[in-house]
Amino acid sequence: MKRIFKLIEKYYVIIIILTVVITLFYPNSFKWVMGNIYGTNTINLLLGLILFGMGTTLKVDNFVNVFKRPKEVLVGISTQYIIMPLLALCLAKIFSLNEALTVGLILVGTVPGGTASDVITFLAKGDLALSVSLTAVSTIISPLLTPIITLLLIGNNIAFNPIEMFISIVQIVIVPIALGLFINYKFPKFAEELKEYLPAVSSIAICLIIGGVLGANKDAIMTTSWIILMVIILQYILAMIIGLIVSYLSGMKFKQAITIAIELAFQNSGLSTSLAKTHFPNLALATVPGALYSVWQNFAGAVLAFIFKRYVKDNEIE
Repeated sequence: MKRIFKLIEKYYVIIIILTVVITLFYPNSFKWVMGNIYGTNTINLLLGLILFGMGTTLKVDNFVNVFKRPKEVLVGISTQYIIMPLLALCLAKIFSLNEALTVGLILVGTVPGGTASDVITFLAKGDLALSVSLTAVSTIISPLLTPIITLLLIGNNIAFNPIEMFISIVQIVIVPIALGLFINYKFPKFAEELKEYLPAVSSIAICLIIGGVLGANKDAIMTTSWIILMVIILQYILAMIIGLIVSYLSGMKFKQAITIAIELAFQNSGLSTSLAKTHFPNLALATVPGALYSVWQNFAGAVLAFIFKRYVKDNEIE
């Protein structure tokens, strides 16, 4: 059984691509993902499962490290919640995206860093401890910053309640992570055993979210996908470049610089999709940027990890 889960984890990117292909030919395959289970959005439940898995890998030390490396963490969090939202807004304006796609793109920019950044940082031989700390801190403060920044960027033109978004982020993000932390603290052996399975479970959950969103919006995506896909690729590439530049100007070593860049480019796209569906129900296409960003960041991330890893090895940069 463990071998199957390890295979799923190993070939995660291929499974994502297969999910996209299946959805394009059979859009109703994942229709149930867009529904409810016992009155709760299925996407929210899947996302909660992913974040619970993240929680089981965290320890109090991850948050203590913030005070040991204040400059690096401050630079990472500042770029996460200042540069990424503004970058999303600028791209939406430049490419004249419609209201729904603009909201979706801004949500991609205002959510915290995704857990995939830790995996890519590890593969790229970056600073894993810094990556985990940044992911943890940006996620914990997201209930406060994500609603506020989203409100500032979209203004009063679109009906949306930041207080309700705050509550939903607490429910979707903080509660599962706190439960995972508790399990890791109280039952460390059980948490260690879960690590054999949860990465694969999280991978499947992300694929289901992608399949559900793409299937529900297939027709609209087929007519606008080239524009939004180009914007998403630009958002990802620019985030990576800006992360490297900001880190370099801050005097960081290369390992820390690529960590900041990866953390900046890898967003919790599942959360942005969930928030779009929950808080902007009349803007169906608002869920699309998050789903497409998830596909792209995981595909491109695997390639970038290989490039960064070779660069670090060839130049022996610590």
